[in-house]
Amino acid sequence: MIRVEQWAEIGRLHFVMGLSIKEIQRRTGLHRQTIRRALRSERPPRYERPARSSMLDPFRDEVHRLLGEEPRLPGVRVRELLSELGYAGGKTIVDDYLREVRPLFLPRPRTFQRTSYRPGALCQFDLWEPSREIPVESGQTRRGYVVVGCLPYSRAGAGALVFSKEAPDLLYGIGRCLGRLGALPETLVWDREGALHAGGGHPTASFAGFCGELRVGWRFLEPHDPQSKGVVERLQGYAETSFEPGRSFANELDFQEQLDRWFDERANLRFHRTLRCRPIDRLAEELTVMRPLPERLPDVDRRLVTRVPPDPYVRLDTNDYSLDPSLVGCRVELRVSQRELLAIRLETGELACRHRRSFARHRTITALEHARALRKLRGGPAEPEVEQRPLDIYDALIPA
Repeated sequence: MIRVEQWAEIGRLHFVMGLSIKEIQRRTGLHRQTIRRALRSERPPRYERPARSSMLDPFRDEVHRLLGEEPRLPGVRVRELLSELGYAGGKTIVDDYLREVRPLFLPRPRTFQRTSYRPGALCQFDLWEPSREIPVESGQTRRGYVVVGCLPYSRAGAGALVFSKEAPDLLYGIGRCLGRLGALPETLVWDREGALHAGGGHPTASFAGFCGELRVGWRFLEPHDPQSKGVVERLQGYAETSFEPGRSFANELDFQEQLDRWFDERANLRFHRTLRCRPIDRLAEELTVMRPLPERLPDVDRRLVTRVPPDPYVRLDTNDYSLDPSLVGCRVELRVSQRELLAIRLETGELACRHRRSFARHRTITALEHARALRKLRGGPAEPEVEQRPLDIYDALIPA
């Protein structure tokens, strides 16, 4: 059998240079019949080994039956069952055959298509849970979540730390991400998060109201379909490997500050291999076609009405916050944001309390003026007066 190089040379000598078979025989030393066969062949010569029977051949039908009953049956178990029927072959033969025929018995694999995004059309959201708990007050730590938003066209992203999966916290996170990105997309894309999805692809009342105030649409993905928002999934994975490792946080405010800085200085400024540019460069283009943010984002604070009890405290998230004891028995409206707790008397608009919100657990937070008012109402002893010396005395004693 001649080599491929010889076959090509014979064709060149005959069809290009016009040499006869006799002359080609003289030059190559090959037999005339070999030369004639090479000239008649349109394909390069190829050595084909005749098919040989395998020790597995008598058991192929049994393999098909086993895979028909359990398509993912491990190869080790298949060999064990075949050995009971007399199979004495090796592992490689069975594994190679299973690799070839197993896909015929498995469910049809899902197919994907590449997606292109229009500027400003979508903003994908996801909820990321950091691997470590976030430090809060009183030496405590607490499990936190980060609402991550990403514009698929520019790949620009933002994040907001929250401490629950309830609707007010998630809506706050969405609003903060949109504020950091700087404009409104046409549609907000979420998976079926319980606080936002009411079932059947419909939004909850709070999420629908939020989107209605912003004049944006919403879209919920099908169950178990994270690939449909793969852009934000990849950004979240990048945060897990680039932002969180090797960092320490003093409290929740420090976490948020470092996260904002990471997005501004790292995630949105890096060179994106798919885009072949930086997200911040595409964001500038995308913002020109997006609607501007409203002057004020929708109000997502928790609101509830209660009466000031004889023990003038209100409990929120396991913490007790003091109220003005002079308003015992009056109805007050509580407004809870991510940063403070505010209470107003309904009838007169008097301030019942204003506390900085604490994300630690099981604390009692008492304002000094409330403690003094309660002491006075209960007829407690007056606070001792402390002499306050004028500072000019120290100026006279200490030479300039």
